[in-house]
Amino acid sequence: MRVFRSQGGCVAIRTLSPSSSINRYSHAHGSAPGPAASDDATCGTPTWIGKGLTCVCFKRKGTYERICINLTPQQAERLRRLKHRMKVYFDASRPDHQEALRALWAATYPDQELHGLISDQWKEMGWQGKDPSTDFRGAGFISLENLLFFAKTFSTSFQRLLRKQGGKRADWEYPFAVAGVNITFMLMQMLDLEATKPRTFVRSVFLQMLSDNEWAFDLLYCVAFVVMDKQWLERNATYMEFNDVLKSTRAQLERELLMDDVLQIEEMPSYSLLS
Repeated sequence: MRVFRSQGGCVAIRTLSPSSSINRYSHAHGSAPGPAASDDATCGTPTWIGKGLTCVCFKRKGTYERICINLTPQQAERLRRLKHRMKVYFDASRPDHQEALRALWAATYPDQELHGLISDQWKEMGWQGKDPSTDFRGAGFISLENLLFFAKTFSTSFQRLLRKQGGKRADWEYPFAVAGVNITFMLMQMLDLEATKPRTFVRSVFLQMLSDNEWAFDLLYCVAFVVMDKQWLERNATYMEFNDVLKSTRAQLERELLMDDVLQIEEMPSYSLLS
């Protein structure tokens, strides 16, 4: 067995059956990960994984956890559905897409009547113009679904961010709805779900979470939005700094997803920001 050491923690690689999920087993740091003496082991950053390997094991709080590259049938099906959602473009001529826009308005402003799908009213929500459909080009229909999920599932947090309540706010704030579309796109890039083989631990960890909860992506979106707003306030940022805040938000999410004992979105420390 070969062991290489770098600044990262020790990572052991071994072959498991495709049906394996996260399993735990304990051993001393640096010792063989199991009874098979032929197992390969390496240390360092996980960005190279995927070249014919079936499982990645990494240490969390004294135990080694296996993240499998070969997906279980449930993981594969839920990933297929999520990838399909990500490929759907917003189509203003589709009745179901029109209805989703109306539902977003109703969830956002329940006491205010919408005058039309093309209206200056949409600017109140933070769209760039009177036709919100033009802002979905970057992330597609799923970005609308994410906003609607946020509005319905965590209405208090949604309204607080929409109305820019709490903290010292900048004179030039980020537009709420457009920021939401950018967050969806950022998550799609971070999770790298279109890749044929996993290239990061974050993707592999997320797929395990997806097998436990089909709405893991939507929940992660809500966490990302509140993390972004929190960092925005801590930086006293203005709109010109939005991309920098988004980058730091991504870094924070990646750190939390790889933390000890975080095996589902609800266990991320920043999940507590939602209400």
